[in-house]
Amino acid sequence: MRKLLIASVLTLMIMDVFSQQSSLDRQPVAAGRFYAASGKTLEKDLAELFESCVKTQASAGKVRAIISPHAGYVYSGKVAASAFAAIGRKASYKNIFLIGSSHVKAFAGASPYGSGDFITPLGKAAVNREIVNKLRENRLFSFPTDAHNQEHSLEVQVPFIQWYFQNQPALVPIIIGTNRAEDIKKMAEILRPWFTPDNLFVISSDFSHYPSYKTANTVDKSTADAIVEGDPAKFLTVLRNNSRVNDPGLVTSMCGWTSGLLLLYLAEGNANLEFRKIDYCNSGDSRFGDKEGVVGYNAIALYEKSGKSKTSGMSADEVHFTDKEKALLISIARDNIKSLLYEGKRTTVDSNSLPEVFHRPLGAFVTLKIDGDLRGCIGRFVSSDPLWQVVLEMSQSSAFDDPRFSRLTKNEFSKTDIEITVLGPMRKIESINEIELGRHGIYIKKDYRSGTMLPQVATENKWTVEQFLGYTSRDKAGLGWEGWKNADIYIYEGIVIGEEKK
Repeated sequence: MRKLLIASVLTLMIMDVFSQQSSLDRQPVAAGRFYAASGKTLEKDLAELFESCVKTQASAGKVRAIISPHAGYVYSGKVAASAFAAIGRKASYKNIFLIGSSHVKAFAGASPYGSGDFITPLGKAAVNREIVNKLRENRLFSFPTDAHNQEHSLEVQVPFIQWYFQNQPALVPIIIGTNRAEDIKKMAEILRPWFTPDNLFVISSDFSHYPSYKTANTVDKSTADAIVEGDPAKFLTVLRNNSRVNDPGLVTSMCGWTSGLLLLYLAEGNANLEFRKIDYCNSGDSRFGDKEGVVGYNAIALYEKSGKSKTSGMSADEVHFTDKEKALLISIARDNIKSLLYEGKRTTVDSNSLPEVFHRPLGAFVTLKIDGDLRGCIGRFVSSDPLWQVVLEMSQSSAFDDPRFSRLTKNEFSKTDIEITVLGPMRKIESINEIELGRHGIYIKKDYRSGTMLPQVATENKWTVEQFLGYTSRDKAGLGWEGWKNADIYIYEGIVIGEEKK
């Protein structure tokens, strides 16, 4: 069984890239091997898979994401059908973000496909090129689309989408090439404006590769349980522990672990979302497989609970910093930027010596200014990480990864002022009369466009509420001056911590 599966992957990797048709549409490479090349046969196969799969959608809320396997349909098709069947056939989504981890090549980011549409024996699946082009403006999503040419993991999901949904959403196909957890976390922040009930996220991944049948059942359960817990750090710990399992055949406990990690980062901090296991089997359960060198397949769904959404964090009124604590938080950010500039690594922080408030899971933005002019500003609204760690990450991103600016230089660093805004949770408002200038930051969102301004920006510029909304809508969300009138508006509180002027 292992030899057969390895041979299938190797076949993908050595196929001639130039055998693709000249059309910009992405042509199928897995048809005839992972699933039937005939449209009629494929429709029949899909109908049988959905007829025999686990059906759960009647007992839960709206599905925001699924994890679905991508092996040959004779091995994993029923589990994949179970994942999709967790969603009602009449469910309406604007887009499906189809995300997988590269099996063909490694690269330092992600590649969204927007050159054309996806073609399968069932016809054409439309790609939302506007979203793809927007993503490609960010360096982490700017990698060439040839990463998709021989990649099967996304393609294998497309026939399920074409056959199952009565209303066909557009696709946003993304292949992840990096295995750096810090880059995956940044990707999650970039994708967060689209992580809404209007869009479905489909994570394409198999689980354990080539252990014994018994080991697969044990390892796949531990990995799935870690995902269901919803904690990215615990998930990474379980992957490390799985790698130490005494089974010489086990090469990975989840081939698309970076894609699964991305989903965990997107969902973290939202108590209104809940992961549930739907179905499981491995290739040894198929009449075409054996019990040695198996591959595992889990179906997992992320549901939206009923009731109001909750996020991590707390009201700004519940968080207090002494002057000494404020100075310490600023010094963590400054020391980190200096260490990165002069030593090429993050500063070392003795977390055991930090005050209790630094260990709370709080979002934060780090803002850099030179002579009062903005030089970088990046942050996180919510976080399951402790505040001190968020400040470390966001100080690095603000100095070196803000796409609006070049990397901060040593010469600039001595002239840079640092400001940290510690955030409470966001909440949606029904009236702009709920906005208190100087206390509330605002976040405006419509479809895939969104933007925010921190609380202090309005008071620094002496804006009215309408000006605050107008500038945020036009300059940050790209919706025009009055675009906020037809958009969702959220507010959040912030504690602004600045450096003392010498």
